[in-house]
Amino acid sequence: MAKEKDMTKKSENQQSEQEIKSYLDFNTSKADQIAGFITDILGSMVFLIACMLLFVTWICWNLDFFSFLKPFDPFPFPILEMGVSLFAIVLSVSVLINQKRQGKIDKIRGQVEFEVNVRAENEITKMLNMLHEIHQRMGLDSKQDEELEAMKEQIDIKQIHQVLDEMESNNSTPDQP
Repeated sequence: MAKEKDMTKKSENQQSEQEIKSYLDFNTSKADQIAGFITDILGSMVFLIACMLLFVTWICWNLDFFSFLKPFDPFPFPILEMGVSLFAIVLSVSVLINQKRQGKIDKIRGQVEFEVNVRAENEITKMLNMLHEIHQRMGLDSKQDEELEAMKEQIDIKQIHQVLDEMESNNSTPDQP
């Protein structure tokens, strides 16, 4: 019987671990995968060095440093300026996309952390209750400890969620004078 309980407990723990992993693995849509790929490329040192080499080559070419190549974008480099401006737009949008993705990740991590903390709090409360019962059964003199009694109380998750929802709704509404 105890073995069956242990097996059930292990399968429940594995299931909850899988649920947590599924929460953290949200890159399932093609758009998220493409955004991650673009962010990884644009945010790399290799990409920065490649851009710098391209710009230096472009400028040297068009300042006629390479006598065997004919300049196509004379100083003040209007084609290069337009290309860099368009690239800046793409880069700024990719930064915003990455910030949005990071916000999702942070929100999911916060939810997982909250769930883990609640589970730990429930386990600690149960251990305190068990320890107090052992103390009483052994007949040891136990003083009335108000702090211990407060710690032994079960946490009301619904109340915590309600408070968090109220705080979130208050933060999402604009400040009114």
